[in-house]
Amino acid sequence: MPEPVLIRVQAERDYEVHIGPGSIAHLASMLSGVDQVAIVYQRSVLPLVEGIREHFAERGAIVVAIEVPDGEAAKSISVLELCWQRLGESGFTRSDAVIGVGGGAVTDLAGFVAATWLRGIRNINVPTTLLGMVDAAVGGKTGINTASGKNLVGAFYSPVGVICDLDSLATLPRPDLLAGMAEVAKVGLTSDPTILTDLLGDVVACCDPSGVLMADLIRRAVQVKADVVSADFREVSSSAKRPALGREVLNYGHTFGHAVELVEDYRLRHGEAIAVGMIYVAELARLAGLLGAAEVATHREVLGSLGLPTSYVPGRWPELLGAMAIDKKARGAKLRFVVLTGIGAPVELADPDPQLLLAAYDAVTA
Repeated sequence: MPEPVLIRVQAERDYEVHIGPGSIAHLASMLSGVDQVAIVYQRSVLPLVEGIREHFAERGAIVVAIEVPDGEAAKSISVLELCWQRLGESGFTRSDAVIGVGGGAVTDLAGFVAATWLRGIRNINVPTTLLGMVDAAVGGKTGINTASGKNLVGAFYSPVGVICDLDSLATLPRPDLLAGMAEVAKVGLTSDPTILTDLLGDVVACCDPSGVLMADLIRRAVQVKADVVSADFREVSSSAKRPALGREVLNYGHTFGHAVELVEDYRLRHGEAIAVGMIYVAELARLAGLLGAAEVATHREVLGSLGLPTSYVPGRWPELLGAMAIDKKARGAKLRFVVLTGIGAPVELADPDPQLLLAAYDAVTA
């Protein structure tokens, strides 16, 4: 059985990430003295929510359960307004807290609810998907989607704690598990190449939710994110004053991937879209003379071994380009991408030639 792990994140508020089977037991100690708790959740995790509800009720806390839609449908203005309404009806004050239980969309939403209610109340994330554990729940980025794009409305707001209970992965649908592995592979490509060695060495063991290897991959991915976030919480390192890449390294594949999500109206899983996005920036770097063909092939081999898409449909370039133009990482009319000069060597590519961008798209659709 995987050993429990504790990772500390230093941001505007320091907090701990508990990783391991049964780590939900740490929840009470993170919210001692709370009067009311709102649990924002998806129906698929209702049994876990009922256990959390009973836990706090036994300690005299009032529990408000707020069920939200699955997936990206949870991150809408209407759902956000519903959550605010429920907090208002229940008289939530600054001594109360919001717990997000579910996938990355739920923890994004719950974090934003907590960040905006009374200008900030306590928040704990309990991700129940692999994607949520290694990406969305850790780092303090919260937000919702609009018709214009993904995560364009949000706030930097650290939780008081994160619980990655690996027991929840046992019932995670296989396609969702593999989609979450896209973010693990991303960390391997940008920051920890030993992850790629493991994935290419025994992908079956890496994708076993009860195995020690997957638990270790989660730990390593979370540690990388914790280190990056601790050094650059508000994503300000990559600027004229601070040229280091900083937190933007976490956006590898996301500019194109988020555009794919928007164009597809979120019918693709996040990890599936990001996998395509990583292929796109790998081809972009190759065409720009920054990355070799062998490294591009490694992208395709790793992501393909996970059953993730490594190509996209032709004929969508105008829509994708328009979506990328309003991405958070754009500056004015200039697009900015995180690319690699080698495995584990990320850099920024700013304002690439439009023909280069199109040629990279053609390479992804070939």
